[in-house]
Amino acid sequence: MARDLSQAQLIELENLIENAKKAAAIIETYSQEKVDRLIQAVAWSVANKKTFLGLVDMGITESGLGDPISRQNKRFKIRGCLRDALREKSVGIIEVLPEKGITKYAKPVGIIGALIPTTNPDLTPAGQAIYAIKARDVVIFSAHPRAKNTTFETVRLMREALVREGAPADILQCIENPSIPLTEELMKRVDLVIATGGRPMVKSAYSSGTPAYGSGAGNATMIYDDTLEGHPERIQEAAHNTMLSKTSDYGSGCSADGNIIIYDKVYDKVLEALQNEGGHLANKNECELLKKVMWDNENHRLSDTVAIAPQQLAKIAGFEIAKDKKFIIVEGNGIGKNHPFSGEKLTTLLATYKYSGEFENALDTMREIYEVGGKGHSVGIYSFDDEHINRLGLAAPVSRIMVRQPQSKANAGSSTNGMPMTSSMGCGTWGGNIVSENISLKHYMNTTWVSRPIPRDMPSDEELFGEFYEPKLEE
Repeated sequence: MARDLSQAQLIELENLIENAKKAAAIIETYSQEKVDRLIQAVAWSVANKKTFLGLVDMGITESGLGDPISRQNKRFKIRGCLRDALREKSVGIIEVLPEKGITKYAKPVGIIGALIPTTNPDLTPAGQAIYAIKARDVVIFSAHPRAKNTTFETVRLMREALVREGAPADILQCIENPSIPLTEELMKRVDLVIATGGRPMVKSAYSSGTPAYGSGAGNATMIYDDTLEGHPERIQEAAHNTMLSKTSDYGSGCSADGNIIIYDKVYDKVLEALQNEGGHLANKNECELLKKVMWDNENHRLSDTVAIAPQQLAKIAGFEIAKDKKFIIVEGNGIGKNHPFSGEKLTTLLATYKYSGEFENALDTMREIYEVGGKGHSVGIYSFDDEHINRLGLAAPVSRIMVRQPQSKANAGSSTNGMPMTSSMGCGTWGGNIVSENISLKHYMNTTWVSRPIPRDMPSDEELFGEFYEPKLEE
């Protein structure tokens, strides 16, 4: 509440809002060509290799989270956001449907309050800036305190790019001293909130009274079905994809594979392949040690084990693993609230589960896992059986399903799939969100529908009601 803020904080917020309004009045007059040039300039200012690698080092040093090697690849996600934005219209008429007499016009939403997670202090503001500028919005970023300097630097570089192109720097602004009360007040005063991060952050956004897009919690799970049997090359590829997904930025993303449900006749070979890909198979004692340091007595995840190298995770737990190991594997011995390994882990640890018999048994295991957590987010399948893929599509309570792809590199968009590029993923009502899709350009725009008259389009009552129609009741 405003009364919880200091006078200095109130002044800072008032200045941010006033500056944003002035910038909004200017950017809303820009042409399509102008905003397209701006997003190219802004994207390049942070996505070029030299600059982004510096931001990566800064973010990991500041927060203590993440992998300095795999995080470097996230600069390609900025390219993906730019690709998607450049391919769409966002000024004036954006769609015409002659048969319906409908013409759609794009309008900016206004001032966006963007809440930035500690795990993506550089990527998230860059992607959001591309979509916001394309839609002729302005943004006030609220950085995570643990990585605020990295977000400040990212925004500073983008502001400089705006100025070089003759646009107001205040199209993009940052809260200088982020705090929970200040962020809460910001959310009340903007036109739209985009909250990327944990459940408390998203819940706060939805409670602000301002329209908001949020992301749901993840517990990404993969199914390896019976189409792997007799195909060692498929097992190897599936294990390699899981390694890529699990190790990306030390498993910090909600899309990182956390659970693998494996057909029993290939289970042992999959475990072997996962170990060949750098997995350390934990014994029973190591599993117990990991459980004690990753969750408290009420099975709440502890932050000290999030997004760290497997060697560090093992050391915290009280044992050692080889230096060349990339992640840790635990064999799941149960699913449910009392079996924390079946929930979201957000680190370099993977749980495996075995199913036998019919594919429906794999689906039942998948359903059990999502009752623990992660509903609405994502699931994957390594299968060459279209019927299995379709049945998973019908059964899974998630917003996105990746087929034969590493989820952490595919869910949020990839150059090899058609998912919209983003760093914010809506998880539908399953995950407490309003949309069940990737948050992309269309979510940054208001749309005006202009309707012209068309020839009458209404079937007869007989056609509409079919066998239920009784003419006598209309007399």
